[in-house]
Amino acid sequence: MSHFIEKTLEVLMFRSRWLLAPMYLGLVGGLALMLVKFGQEFFHLLSHILTSPEKEVVLAILSLVDITLVANLLIMVIFSGYENFVSKIDVENHEDRPEWMGTVGYSGLKLKLIGSIVAISAIDLLKAFMHQSSPGIEHLGSEPMAWMVGIHFILIVTGVLFAYMDKVAESTHH
Repeated sequence: MSHFIEKTLEVLMFRSRWLLAPMYLGLVGGLALMLVKFGQEFFHLLSHILTSPEKEVVLAILSLVDITLVANLLIMVIFSGYENFVSKIDVENHEDRPEWMGTVGYSGLKLKLIGSIVAISAIDLLKAFMHQSSPGIEHLGSEPMAWMVGIHFILIVTGVLFAYMDKVAESTHH
């Protein structure tokens, strides 16, 4: 009887991974929302391109880059997370299949995520610095800027520590 209960629990726990599938579908929806936001920003930039100063154009383009990096981050989480925790995505022979798909484990995903987050943080920090030197735009105080720099620094240190821990873990396995 206890073997039957144990086996039933194991099967139930194994199949519970499918509870993640709707969450990944929600992230696909988030990707669609990012596309809408990208379109809004792009058409806003397009409609003001001739009348906007160069600095504002650069800031708008940085916003487009920021949105694109977040979308890339979503794709990595969707593909890698689904493949690592739910099921394999069966597109082995598709010509457009990214090379990294199916090869990024949890450790690699973690490093790619923190790398993307650091890049997004750097772009936001650059935008904030550019805003500071723009006349007619409300400036952030020194305290919010210090927080942004501090958080960016912490993200960088976190990324380096993740990479170091993975290197130590891998060398321990060999």
